[in-house]
This record gives sequence, C-alpha cells and structure tokens, in this order.
Amino acid sequence: MNQETKNRIKKLIEEKVRPGIQMDGGDIELVDVTDDGVVRVRLKGACAHCPFSSMTLAVGVEQQLKEAVPEVVRVEPVL
Repeated sequence: MNQETKNRIKKLIEEKVRPGIQMDGGDIELVDVTDDGVVRVRLKGACAHCPFSSMTLAVGVEQQLKEAVPEVVRVEPVL
C-alpha cells in the first residue's frame, strides 16, 4: 500500500472515526498500516476493555475504512 493511501487512512481515523469513539469515553490510535491492507489500531480509555470493542472495530471502524479506502482488507486490534 502506498504512502498516500496510508495517509488517507490516518486522516479518516483522526477526522471521522476518532471523534465518535471519543464521544463514548474512549479513544483510538493508529498503530500501523501494512502493505497488504491490514490496519492495526489500539483502543484506549473506556473502549480498551469494553466487551463490545470487537463490534466497534468490525461495524464502526472497519466498515467505514473499507467504504472509503477499498484497499483496506481488515482492521486488527493491538494491545
């Protein structure tokens, strides 16, 4: 994945995904974007240990990123 696409993903997380997660008392940090389309993120705050965090990643984060950046294959949590 080229640097321009990685920058688009970073911008989407900062401007679209992060504010929604922060409204629920959590936070999200972009850790890495691999060349094969895997986005690695770290959930923080209230989201770090929430039992619904996997749903947040799948339905909220992954779906938004895949719609905006078709090169995204999946989103993985990092501890």
